Amino acid sequence: MTKVTPLAERSTAAYGRAMGTVTVNDVQLEYLEAGPVDGPLALCLHGFPDSAHTFRFLLPTLASAGFHTVAPFLRGYAPSAVPADGRYDQVALAADANALHAALGGDERAVIIGHDWGAGIAYGASASEPDRWRRVVAGAVPPTGAMASAFFDYDQIKRSFYIFFFQTPLAEMVVSMNDLEFIQRLWDDWSPGYANKEDVAYVKDALRDSANLSAAIGFYRAIFTSGGIPGGGNQPTLYLHGTTDGCLSVDLARGAEAHLPPGSKVALIEGAGHFMHVEKPDEVNQLILDWVTA
Repeated sequence: MTKVTPLAERSTAAYGRAMGTVTVNDVQLEYLEAGPVDGPLALCLHGFPDSAHTFRFLLPTLASAGFHTVAPFLRGYAPSAVPADGRYDQVALAADANALHAALGGDERAVIIGHDWGAGIAYGASASEPDRWRRVVAGAVPPTGAMASAFFDYDQIKRSFYIFFFQTPLAEMVVSMNDLEFIQRLWDDWSPGYANKEDVAYVKDALRDSANLSAAIGFYRAIFTSGGIPGGGNQPTLYLHGTTDGCLSVDLARGAEAHLPPGSKVALIEGAGHFMHVEKPDEVNQLILDWVTA
């Protein structure tokens, strides 16, 4: 088993902030990358409200194991472009991931890793073009079957208020107020007790422009017109969920394994919230590293 170097023993500033640019599906995407370009591709997809910088601890971990690790800013999140077609549905998002596989030289060794919206994209990409992805890692958004009861539960409906609020024309105005205080409050609620100053600053940079903010909200408006979160493929999948997640209840994760392909695994991260990969990077990185090198 390859071991993760503890966070205290490495510099977080040296995580490979090399920036790249690629155009896929007529959208210019910027990305962070680390590791050898001829290594197996590890595509890391962020969610909301987040940015590619959320993978700053995972990038060097996978790079040190020989992976070409790439973390794009999703379409509409600065510095990536706002798509001219205005599409944020799951078909378009999965198509971006699969097109990135092709554009970045991915092959049958590639793995896809997604958190929050990135998890949904990973499910969709691995199902629609399964030959591209050997293994899947998803975090914080369980597969479709496990989510079935989410919007019939009062407590979960309260947690998910923002999804319904984002359907209204007031969303952009309210979220942008007081230097995107809404974003700060979501992080506070979803990962209680985590010192999120660095992460929230990155997110604000990605969403401060009104066009980028409208794009991020557009992901949620597309939910009700594109069929929601897709089912995954048949690849072995590692599903991760923090036990104190304030966005989606850990109870949803406890039933996830029955809705994953054979050979899959569910791991609960004790004492971590929604953004577990920055709250407890050593533990999460080791689980991911073991999974993608298996």
